[in-house]
Amino acid sequence: MDASSAIWVFGYGSLIWEPGFAYASRQIARLDGYERSFCMRSIHHRGTPEAPGLVLALDRGAGGCEGVAFEIPARIAEESLEYLRARELISAAYLEARCTIALESGDRVEAVTYVIDRDHGQYCGGLPLEEQAQIIARAVGGRGPNASYLFNTATHLAELGLRDAQLDWLATRVRALLSVSAEDAPPSRV
Repeated sequence: MDASSAIWVFGYGSLIWEPGFAYASRQIARLDGYERSFCMRSIHHRGTPEAPGLVLALDRGAGGCEGVAFEIPARIAEESLEYLRARELISAAYLEARCTIALESGDRVEAVTYVIDRDHGQYCGGLPLEEQAQIIARAVGGRGPNASYLFNTATHLAELGLRDAQLDWLATRVRALLSVSAEDAPPSRV
């Protein structure tokens, strides 16, 4: 990495709404050849080894993924990458990749992003949406309920004008599942 240059980071899930690092600018961006997918079992942040949740990853695909590109100034680039590696590479199911993204401005830049390692044991691509919804509705990990992760991501994508039909469907279905679960729960005692 050139110590005098800013770096770009491409976020497609929780980095959109909780980057955790300082940045100079951000803009909508698109990465072709990968698709956002709940294809990684979460055993730390949104689930446990005994009851894994699901988190988003970039999986190879024919389409593309719209997300947010963050420009990180050179002076804090290395510390920002250290933070991201500690956060994203916690179980080695993600691979750090440098990919060319198209910025909303029309520029094309190389960005650091995290893609799924299909050979890793946490990879679970191809799960039916209903199965994904059932898992997300019940899983809880070190950073909270899996459903909160889904809802935050879907809400922030919508606020940016980025529609993701699968995430929208999952958010609606998980809300319905949680509503049913709440109705089936015994009354709370005060």
